[in-house]
Amino acid sequence: MQHLIDILHASACSLVVGKGDDIATYNGRGVSDLYRLLTTEPSALQGACIADKVVGKGAAALMILGGISALWADVISQAAVDLLADSGIDVLYGRKVPHIINRQGTGMCPVEHLCADCITADQCLPLISSFLQNINN
Repeated sequence: MQHLIDILHASACSLVVGKGDDIATYNGRGVSDLYRLLTTEPSALQGACIADKVVGKGAAALMILGGISALWADVISQAAVDLLADSGIDVLYGRKVPHIINRQGTGMCPVEHLCADCITADQCLPLISSFLQNINN
C-alpha cells in the first residue's frame, strides 16, 4: 500500500489502483474514474488496493461495489468511514472530516450530499449514475 500512496503523492493523479504488479493512475474529477471502472472494467477493482486523495460517501460506495480489498485516503468523510465500516475493506486515512466540501469551498460536495440519506452502497449507485449522466450531457 505504501508504494501506491507514494505514487499518489508524487504524481499529478487523484487515484491509484493497484492489483498485484499492475498499477494504474487516474486523474478524473470526483468519482468519474471509479464509476467508469465499476461500470466498464469491474475486474480492475475486484480485490484491488486503492490510494485516493479524497473519499466521500459516493466514492466509498463505488469501492464497496467494486470489491476492493484496501483503501488509503488522504482525506475521508465520516459518512464514507461509516459506510465502509462493515464492508471488510481495510481502511486507512490521513484526515477524517465531517463531510467533503465542493470545489468552490462553499458547501458540501454534490455527490456527498446526493448520497447522504443512503444506507447501503447499492442505494448510492443509481444516484451517482444519474448525477454523472446529467453533468456529462
